[in-house]
Amino acid sequence: MNHSNFKRFLLLWAGQLISAIGGGLTSFGLGVYVFQKTGSAAGMALVTLLGFLPTLLLSVPAGVLADRYDRRLLMMLGDGFSGCGILFILICMMKGEASLFQICIGVFVSAVFSSLLDPAYKATVSDLLTADEYSKASGLVSLAGSARYLVSPVIAGILLSVSDVKLLLVIDICTFLLTVISTFAVRRGIKTEVCSKRLSFQESMLGGWHAIREKRGVFLLVIVSSLLTLFIGVFQILAEPLILSIADAKTLGIAETICASGMLVSSLFLGIHGLKAGYVKVLSLSLALAGVCIFGFGIFEHIVPITVSGFGFFLMLPFANNCLDYLVRTNTPIELQGRVWGIVGFLSQIGYVIAYGCSGFLADQIAKNSEISVGRGAGSVIAFAGVALVIVSVGILFIKEIRLLEEKKGGFENARKTFVE
Repeated sequence: MNHSNFKRFLLLWAGQLISAIGGGLTSFGLGVYVFQKTGSAAGMALVTLLGFLPTLLLSVPAGVLADRYDRRLLMMLGDGFSGCGILFILICMMKGEASLFQICIGVFVSAVFSSLLDPAYKATVSDLLTADEYSKASGLVSLAGSARYLVSPVIAGILLSVSDVKLLLVIDICTFLLTVISTFAVRRGIKTEVCSKRLSFQESMLGGWHAIREKRGVFLLVIVSSLLTLFIGVFQILAEPLILSIADAKTLGIAETICASGMLVSSLFLGIHGLKAGYVKVLSLSLALAGVCIFGFGIFEHIVPITVSGFGFFLMLPFANNCLDYLVRTNTPIELQGRVWGIVGFLSQIGYVIAYGCSGFLADQIAKNSEISVGRGAGSVIAFAGVALVIVSVGILFIKEIRLLEEKKGGFENARKTFVE
């Protein structure tokens, strides 16, 4: 193990952890703000969709940039300028109540710059670490992601009980500075040789696409990921209106924190031990159990079983993400990592777009047509998503090309192009 590089990864990871906490505060606060102002699940879904859409549309170009230019610099620019959108929302609120339209603009602008982050961050992990460290790194990355759901909701719920959403936005803006500083410190000690500067932008994108298509198992995993994000997106959008229909914002924050602690448990386990083998089997099992938990979350009408089901769902997610990350990363050349992750991000996250665009509307319509509350309409959609996820998880075990990814890894570790100064 290159301890120097792993320390750099930990520094970079710490910055992303702080950023995730700040982003979680804003996401929670704006979600509660919009729902209280509009009383509609569709309004919350619209804000989430506009915040996510730029990441989807720009992920492929961002992946090309990550292979053509300094990945750490792109991360710094993305983190730094994404704060502008949050600042815009804050200014609107300081002048009076921010309209749904103004919130959508701010979230959209922030997401445009944030879109530079993901491919560059994932490619940087490959730059810094060896293949043996990927599983542990993925566990830590999941841990940072869990902070958005574990730490942020309870902090946001408490702060909203004594202040308002403006305080959450201020804190989020402050976290951007710390994230940029940590990325700058990592950038000083490492540089990456890239090989795509002589290619046109279109040729670079096609290179990433061919790297995915030539490995049918990777391509099929991307399709599985798209279905997974569809079901997860439904859960993410509708969980808050479901709970808010039976509880207040403070209870929602506590419930989300307890649920997300499941991700903390499994992420810590993976961050310490990692996985050594059986990635496809673990992927299938974790997705099946996650589907069962989503189903339970949707059908129960009391906060305790709902919270327990949410805990189980988040407990399974890091295992699934770890397996997906490892199988793709070990079957992709280092010099194509930025483009591949950009394309994988675009294709796999189409499911989120569908979920964000339709789930809120479906919940509202079911509630209206069945003459039930919006919360129970949301529960019906969530339960259906859970059943569908179980079906997908079982199907993975019967796809030979996916099983072969684990048996015949790409062996690209020897082709590393990273140099430590």
